[in-house]
Amino acid sequence: MTASEGTILQAEDLTKEFKGFFAVDGVNLSIKRGSIHALIGPNGAGKTTCFNLLTKFLPPTRGRITFKGQDITAMSPADIARLGMVRSFQISAVFPHLSAIENVRIALQRQRGDSFDFWRSERVLNEFNSRAAELLADVGLTEFSNVQAVELPYGRKRALEIATTLALDPEMLLLDEPTAGMTPEDVERVAALIKRIGANRTILMVEHNLSVVSTISDTITVLARGKVLAEGNYETVSKDPRVVEAYIGGGHG
Repeated sequence: MTASEGTILQAEDLTKEFKGFFAVDGVNLSIKRGSIHALIGPNGAGKTTCFNLLTKFLPPTRGRITFKGQDITAMSPADIARLGMVRSFQISAVFPHLSAIENVRIALQRQRGDSFDFWRSERVLNEFNSRAAELLADVGLTEFSNVQAVELPYGRKRALEIATTLALDPEMLLLDEPTAGMTPEDVERVAALIKRIGANRTILMVEHNLSVVSTISDTITVLARGKVLAEGNYETVSKDPRVVEAYIGGGHG
């Protein structure tokens, strides 16, 4: 298997400097196609900055990012979305006063590049409806399809955001703390959802909840002070003394 076949997203010497402070310092990352890859680390480790660099919300000070073998270092988030790499919640196509199914239908229309006109044939609208219903079923929201987004519980709202992202049919999905602020029941539900949607696409997520990471990740990259500290499966990284030290001794390092 060549590197391009096995690797979907690669970062080389990824660095971000803010006035002499290196938030991300020479990070090398290789995300395998079809895997669930988690980016973790103590507070101040550089996870969010790294994630913002990979999703093109921040330009790197130096380094190179390739997606499916193509250099995307200078591309915009919209450009990489067209290539099939989408950051969930970057779009936030969740309109609070529209129902769950209407939100997904709008995302589907956007995917087709259609304008939001009302002169649409019933057949086309029905196509959107049936696909929207499938996507809601995929994220466990069938019974909430006619509920306004604003009325959904927090965990269900995140599931709806994931459904609107899936409407864009991304090859790779990037999730920024998908279980943050959730009840244990919601955490469990969203973790199961990520595992399910990861069956036929690649997922990279920044996640604080180590129990989520341990149950659904294939590979974990641990950052500390802007550098890669360790990488491997959960069993490997959780036993690494440097990782234990970073979490226990590092705190806000």
